[in-house]
Amino acid sequence: MSWRVPSYRIWFTYKMLGPALGPFEGFLVRRGLKTLPIRMQAQGASAQALAESLENHRAVRAVHYPGLKSFPQHALARRQMSGFGAMLSFELKGGHRAGRRFVESVKVATLAVSLGGTETLVQHPASMTHGPLTESERATSGITEGLVRVSVGLEDTNDLIEDFDQAIRKATR
Repeated sequence: MSWRVPSYRIWFTYKMLGPALGPFEGFLVRRGLKTLPIRMQAQGASAQALAESLENHRAVRAVHYPGLKSFPQHALARRQMSGFGAMLSFELKGGHRAGRRFVESVKVATLAVSLGGTETLVQHPASMTHGPLTESERATSGITEGLVRVSVGLEDTNDLIEDFDQAIRKATR
């Protein structure tokens, strides 16, 4: 009985997971972990303020953020979480066109599919990550045509709110 792992399995694991972390990358991870709690607090506070602003916008159908009292599981989130995080989503009343125009109109936030960075990122799932699905398949997955996903970063909160407001105005004209 051989204990050797076939080389194609090693190659596949290497390609999927990457090689060992290099010394400089290890240094960056270690350095970043030192400020992670304070960054998460700041991003969570900005996400809360942005969600509250969006909730009061006439062109927004719904805001999905556990820090809002209107969120269906808000009481559960309060019991289980020490903060509500920096991720939120909202639905524009103008559907697919409005969602797409919104993400193309932001100036402070960046149009990109990622999360957890220090910059605010927005994406429109119906035309990006879930674009290949049919409208019916997206609806089954909870992806409405006007849904916008947001990963809130470290920018000034008022700058973000103003940016989202101007982008919503452009998107819903």
